[in-house]
Amino acid sequence: MKIVDEAARERAVARCRERLVVIPTFAQQRDPSTADAAVREALLEIDMQAADPLNLFRITWRNDTRSGGFGEVNAIEIPPELSGVRARIVGLVGERFPTGAHKVGAAFGCLVPRLVSGEFDPTAHRAVWPSTGNYCRGGVFDSVLLGCSTLAILPEEMSRERFEWLESMGAEIIATPGCESNVKEIFDACWEIRRTRPEAVIFNQFDEFGNYLWHYGVTGPAVQAAFDGLAGPADRLAAWVSATGSAGTLAAGDFLKQGHPGLRITAAEALQCPTLLRAGFGGHRIEGIGDKHVPWIHNVRNTDFVAAIDDEATMRLLRLFNEPAGRELLLSRGIPSAAVDSLPLLGISSIGNLIAAIKTARWFDMDEHDVLFTSFTDSVSLYRTRLDELRVERGEYDPVSAAVDLERRLLGTTTDHVRELTYPDRKTIHNLKYFTWVEQQGRTVDELDALWSPGFWIDLQARIAEWDEAIDAFNDDTGALAALRSRAAARQHT
Repeated sequence: MKIVDEAARERAVARCRERLVVIPTFAQQRDPSTADAAVREALLEIDMQAADPLNLFRITWRNDTRSGGFGEVNAIEIPPELSGVRARIVGLVGERFPTGAHKVGAAFGCLVPRLVSGEFDPTAHRAVWPSTGNYCRGGVFDSVLLGCSTLAILPEEMSRERFEWLESMGAEIIATPGCESNVKEIFDACWEIRRTRPEAVIFNQFDEFGNYLWHYGVTGPAVQAAFDGLAGPADRLAAWVSATGSAGTLAAGDFLKQGHPGLRITAAEALQCPTLLRAGFGGHRIEGIGDKHVPWIHNVRNTDFVAAIDDEATMRLLRLFNEPAGRELLLSRGIPSAAVDSLPLLGISSIGNLIAAIKTARWFDMDEHDVLFTSFTDSVSLYRTRLDELRVERGEYDPVSAAVDLERRLLGTTTDHVRELTYPDRKTIHNLKYFTWVEQQGRTVDELDALWSPGFWIDLQARIAEWDEAIDAFNDDTGALAALRSRAAARQHT
């Protein structure tokens, strides 16, 4: 990796030395058992949500919340009695990351390469995180751990829990007009920041390839590891399903397709804002997935299927999965209690991903040998106020409502509002990037055309190894790991 500014890098090294910051490599986040023993030992005494630099090593799918250490990939399987399909649906659990959502990883992938190359100076710059919810929380968390000043941008209609957490972390906050689909308003705020605040460095998840590469290099291998642990000899890794959002999570599918050429990649979005399905627009309630544009980092040529999800279904299932009447109904239908107990791990967009996985399984006639993976991005803990609002708006949740929602919104999921993409379909969606990124955000047509080439993405994926080498060199210069080892040795001696 080329050093952009030697002086800025030296200041970053000094800051990390002072704060005893050891930065994990992508390889260590993929397999944290390879982290230094001194790091793994120290983490056993640190709460996962604490603003401690060592929690950078907990940006992984393998956190063991019982021991405080690391273990198998955190994943839960949805039983067929609940999904209504023969295929197996498995979700990686984002709630078991710091901040309770995996977006903290995408933010790491955007910030750290700039930090270790001297492009971002933590002593002079302010990290700006434009987001529809969880990404700015992840960015603020990473920034605090690395000693950076920070600013979060998110729509004003996002859940109150997000704002309260950002306030607790001391972040500067800009609330933009509208809901999660009002991404242009976020981009407009970024242009104003560029104009008025020269110290600001904007980490835009929709066009930062660090977002793509973190999911390619960490989430994709996590899916493979989880599949290897649960699959039988005749089983197939059939699909990777993810809400479009910033398109970073979809990159896991690019990794998986290399080993499983028959795998389908499903991009999910809200029916109320069907940008990929119909070049549509609108507002919706599936918080945090962003809409009305095609992200710059979306490798559209590799996407096979689009599924649009009615946001009313996600809100009703949020109640089914979390209200007492819903739990009682599910148990009475013979759904295992362990599965029912795990359902609060699904937030609103996670439920949308589940429905999209069911649609995918139905469309492709998948059977019990097909295993679909998706991301359960965050949990109900970020949406308790939404449940309170639904009770006020609609009244208490009763057994009849629970039965209707189970039958209609889950077991009754159909293949409406989907599209299996042809080559021209993919090219059409790719071309939609022009209107956001060339006309509005300063990209060029040549850059846009380059994104259509498979070779572009292959070359991009090679950067992960370069970044890991740069991280190792940075850690060597800080001496923080050596200091941590010395502390561990002193504790053992006493």
